[in-house]
Amino acid sequence: MGHVLLTSTAMMKTYCIILVNVLISSVLGQFDPHFHGNRSVIVHLFEWKWNDIADECERFLQHKGYGGVQISPPNENVIIKNRPWWERYQPVSYIINTRSGDEIAFKNMTRRCNDVGVRIYADAVINHMAATDGIGKAGSTSNRTHKYFPGVPFGPYDFHDDCGISNYQDATNVRNCELEALRDLDHSKAYVRQKIIEYLNHLIDLGVAGFRIDAAKHMWPADLQYIIDHLKYLNTEYGFSPKQKPFIFQEVIYFGNEGVNIKEYTPIGVVTEFKHSRSITNVFRGNDKLTYLNSWGPGWGFLEGRVVVFVDNHDTQRQHGQLTYKESKKYKMANAFMLAHPYGIPKVMSSFDFNSRNQGPPKDSDENLVSPEVNSDETCGDGYICEHRWRQISNMVAFRNLVTGTPFTNWWSNGDQHISFCRGNKGFVAFTNGGDLRQELQTCLPTGRYCDVISGEVIGGRCSGKTVDVTSNGKAHIVVLAGDEDGVLAIHENSRINFIP
Repeated sequence: MGHVLLTSTAMMKTYCIILVNVLISSVLGQFDPHFHGNRSVIVHLFEWKWNDIADECERFLQHKGYGGVQISPPNENVIIKNRPWWERYQPVSYIINTRSGDEIAFKNMTRRCNDVGVRIYADAVINHMAATDGIGKAGSTSNRTHKYFPGVPFGPYDFHDDCGISNYQDATNVRNCELEALRDLDHSKAYVRQKIIEYLNHLIDLGVAGFRIDAAKHMWPADLQYIIDHLKYLNTEYGFSPKQKPFIFQEVIYFGNEGVNIKEYTPIGVVTEFKHSRSITNVFRGNDKLTYLNSWGPGWGFLEGRVVVFVDNHDTQRQHGQLTYKESKKYKMANAFMLAHPYGIPKVMSSFDFNSRNQGPPKDSDENLVSPEVNSDETCGDGYICEHRWRQISNMVAFRNLVTGTPFTNWWSNGDQHISFCRGNKGFVAFTNGGDLRQELQTCLPTGRYCDVISGEVIGGRCSGKTVDVTSNGKAHIVVLAGDEDGVLAIHENSRINFIP
């Protein structure tokens, strides 16, 4: 009898542990990117075709340790003359059919990417419908004047009253009026909520790991919370564990002193921290000193807690004046710092070349997207920049994965534009943003010769770039010159090439 009681008690404990794990997953799942293994970085493959993303997952992203891809909006959009990038943010229906591909190609992408441990996050444009009359790739139409979108269908009673956003101090104006004439959906209505929930759940069925919520700031938090609360668990057929909620990260552009506060959205999911982008631009353009980065994070007025951070995104590249690929040295340094520092979930931008704000992605004579051509040096052609493939960025993704969970330690600065720090005993970085850095510094690494993963990489046991010799006390003579191609040096435990006798 005692043996049976003991077994029952043990079983009860097991059931309790399982229940607790399920409850934790249920509560925190929307904050979890569901990265595979130790992966920790998202890349935005802006305006890529689904088939090309699948190829990139298999040939590059999995090998470089990228954890997930933010894709362009997958739902049908209105086709606009000259095909600007922003037509993707003008929905006419929730049919999966755009210049990136149809539903068959979409499902092929999610399958192939998940199979190699790379998650897919869909850009969900659910705040509004198109601002112009027209037709989409699947044949759905939009009638802006009468607020009629038969592809969903939505009609005039599904939208807020006509008004344009005119006062960012007024939360009602921001959330109930139209952003740049885009027809503003009324998410308080059960029918509108249901159509959006059906759309997002269909994407979950197709294998996505989560969503970027476009223009979340322009939706009432309670309405958005209702939608998120009614989403399915992730599809286990794509390798997700049971009862996993989709990852949610919300676009909330917030710099303070507005009617809408970013903290209203933190209970719903992760938020994007735009202050990070603006501040990191100021630092690496030399407007602030590197030495101030010692307090990077909430010490700079950034949000505490769960955030997605980035140097630039598709919007800031064109209208906010942030660093982009066009200032390559500063841009690489800023990305290296973001990836070396523990604050936030980093998102790397992968762009196409553009010379005007409205310019769309590379296309052929029939206005179809062209595929990025991968050059022999692993960079891209055909008008794609592919910053995510730059050695200085992709090698820092591996650095980030390796040091995740380790402390930010051994900060050093010269009081101005030279800094260095360790990530536990696994990684070390040093930066100069003015003048030559020549200094004996604590690297926190074991004795050995290390390959600088910024200037090169380990190939066949040899380093193609600079090497750093670390002595028995963890110190090394670090040299980063103002005239170097890159103003940063990075070494980590996996870049050691041999021991120093």
